[in-house]
Amino acid sequence: MAKVEIYTKAWCPYCARAMKLLTSKGADPIDYDVTMGGKKKTEMVERSGGRMTMPQIFIDGRHIGGSDDLAALDASGELDSLLAA
Repeated sequence: MAKVEIYTKAWCPYCARAMKLLTSKGADPIDYDVTMGGKKKTEMVERSGGRMTMPQIFIDGRHIGGSDDLAALDASGELDSLLAA
């Protein structure tokens, strides 16, 4: 299974939706809660090319984007192959 990292914040419905999809696929994402900012939020912004919205998702170091981007990968059938790597 691929290494999945997700940057989230509390009370974020998009974060919850992304986590639900990832776990339904058998992934065990590393969840970085950046609700209060800090070093992990700075890291997220740098890794994502300046994106500030939550969640930001990475699979094996590849920036996937947010919840809608993850759902689009799933709809196209690409998500399963990325997670299987």
